[in-house]
Amino acid sequence: QVQLRESGPGLVKPSQTLSLTCTVSGGSITTSSYYWSWIRQPPGKGLEWMGAIAYSGTTYYSQSLKSRASISRDTSKNQFTLQLSSLTPEDTAVYYCARGSVVVSPFPYWGQGTQVTVSS
Repeated sequence: QVQLRESGPGLVKPSQTLSLTCTVSGGSITTSSYYWSWIRQPPGKGLEWMGAIAYSGTTYYSQSLKSRASISRDTSKNQFTLQLSSLTPEDTAVYYCARGSVVVSPFPYWGQGTQVTVSS
């Protein structure tokens, strides 16, 4: 069974760039036809899909984050990475990586989530 695990800094400063990595086990990120997403949940708010990278390497982004987000992958490590620039306190959230069979939801497989706080 596929497992996903997020890793990255728990605290970052405003204006910095966040880098989070999702390590996948039990399946390859290049297996057709899966899509590997980043999703976040700010405190007291709902889930927000941020973007995805397909098995082919094609990337997709939400319109609201397209200018600040970048998703890449390292197939040799079976990992994919989110970079989010120009951070503000509004980017404070629990960040999840997930796998689906289409670009956006449903996501049968999720990581446990990692808390990211943006604060000076």
